[in-house]
Amino acid sequence: MAIRITDDCINCEACEPECPNTAIYAPDEAWKFSDGTTVDDDEQREDGGFSDEFFYIATDKCTECKGFNEEPACAAVCPVDCCIDDEDHVESEEELLAKKDRLHA
Repeated sequence: MAIRITDDCINCEACEPECPNTAIYAPDEAWKFSDGTTVDDDEQREDGGFSDEFFYIATDKCTECKGFNEEPACAAVCPVDCCIDDEDHVESEEELLAKKDRLHA
């Protein structure tokens, strides 16, 4: 499953540089598949977790760091523990690894 950032986020920015998929975005920033991946897509999106109040994770890009780290890097560095499992976006480890391969072909 993807990770999500709760509204307890203090906008400290600690998580953003840790994401190997560049799936974490600042408030009001629309996300792109092409940011930090090999996907050729310049279209900005506001679906998949967009927030105008706190940092958010584009669920279509989140792989829970499978293939990169033992645990989600965002959760490991978050000082307020607001990076949690997103129960609305459940994926198997195989699906997450396939997503990682698509993003970093």
